[in-house]
Amino acid sequence: MKLAADVIVVEHGKVLLVRRAFEPFRGMWALPGGFVEDNETVEEAAVREVREETGLDVRLESLVGVLSDPVRDPRGRVVSVVFSAVPVGGELRASREIEEVRWFPVTALPELAFDHGSILRKFFGYA
Repeated sequence: MKLAADVIVVEHGKVLLVRRAFEPFRGMWALPGGFVEDNETVEEAAVREVREETGLDVRLESLVGVLSDPVRDPRGRVVSVVFSAVPVGGELRASREIEEVRWFPVTALPELAFDHGSILRKFFGYA
């Protein structure tokens, strides 16, 4: 089993998404996030992953939930801790593992990788 952190970054009615450069779901949009390293907390991993993937520094606002469906990730068993956050600095830019970073209106989200679409629908009250 692997542990991951995903982050819903919201500002001015828009949510920050990243277009994946690698499989699984290469070319699809997703929440910023990734695996927790051995030497960090889940919260530290969430902040680090957003910074690495988007260039933005964020402040975590709240715990959204823990996702543990055994088949939610095609790479194997991944439990993800999801946070909401707001940007507090940095400069928006894509990393080497991300094709593109973009703000999307909450009401006009693209099809998302993994179970990120259902995460956002529940978070914004559309589920």
